[in-house]
Amino acid sequence: MAYFDHAATTPMAEAVIETMTKTMHESFGNPSSIHQYGRKAHERLEATRQQIATDIAVKPNEIIFTSGGTEGDNYAIMGTAYARQNEGKHLITTQVEHPAVLAAMRYLETQDFEVTYLPVNQHGQLEVTTLKAALRPDTILVSIMYANNETGMLFPIKEIGEILKDHPATFHTDAVQVYGKIPLQPKACNIDLLSISAHKINGPKGVGFLYQKEGTKLQPLLLGGEQEEKRRAGTENLTGIVGMSQAIARLTPEKQQENWEVYQQFNTYILERLTKEGIAFSVNGQADEKLPHILNLAFTGVASHLLLVHLDLQGFAVSTGAACSAGDVSPSHVLQAMHGQNAPILKESIRISFGYGNTLEEVAAFVDALIAAVIRLKK
Repeated sequence: MAYFDHAATTPMAEAVIETMTKTMHESFGNPSSIHQYGRKAHERLEATRQQIATDIAVKPNEIIFTSGGTEGDNYAIMGTAYARQNEGKHLITTQVEHPAVLAAMRYLETQDFEVTYLPVNQHGQLEVTTLKAALRPDTILVSIMYANNETGMLFPIKEIGEILKDHPATFHTDAVQVYGKIPLQPKACNIDLLSISAHKINGPKGVGFLYQKEGTKLQPLLLGGEQEEKRRAGTENLTGIVGMSQAIARLTPEKQQENWEVYQQFNTYILERLTKEGIAFSVNGQADEKLPHILNLAFTGVASHLLLVHLDLQGFAVSTGAACSAGDVSPSHVLQAMHGQNAPILKESIRISFGYGNTLEEVAAFVDALIAAVIRLKK
């Protein structure tokens, strides 16, 4: 078996598993307890918070531990909307966001908020002129992903941050796919809220964090205890948080650059082999403006669900879109936004995503199987 679906989730690194196992034995106390078991757990929690804050160049009190990307997105969007609704009720996002963002926006529309969904072009690019045109005096939140989870397309986050410097709207970005791929510094991009999930970077599932710039208004969604400075009730998942910190520690800037170059090599190899063999295909996205670990390909006249099954039977795991849409047979909303609702390409595209453990030998074997499957299905 060869796993090429790292955009959906990633295998935990051995160092992460070892660190988590050790933590289960040594730091099982509740970080809110005042006895020595609780104090030991609390010290570990705060040391981890400091490490994560240092990694993205922010203050430790600006890190809120969450259960992952969905909670982080929901908290950022609904928490901002409820905290600032007396200042305005207009929100802006894009048509290609993760479902955790789009579902939160649709819910807020039932609560008398107004949402503008920005379009992308046929390459999946977001043009900042559309954001400028959509901004209004009553806009209280702009939520735009750092990179798309289906195409890998990078959005102009720094440019958007510059635009919003002169506007009172809160700026949130879902950085789940980009974290660990390039160094992130939210303050340098004028980002107010940034959500992360550990299981995309070879960490555990069920844990993540939300960066909240100091002074940014946010109404808590979970009520109960006073954890996370009264911003997120519930006993912290210390084992998961420590595992996340270990996953982050592995991804130094040098390692990120090394991975970027390796994944670029994988992209180039696949595209050159397909071209050489005369396979009719196209790339969903723009090669020079996307994350290299995601490659979304469309094969003319080949049903993507059949191609996925063929590859799976040969031992290669890929996907047809976002993992959170598993079991949903409707076309990708991302590809619909790019190509239109009835374009044949919607049912002819697969997502290949690389990560920890993949080798060029695996990629070569995968391309052999992919070419054979495409030729067979076209017949």
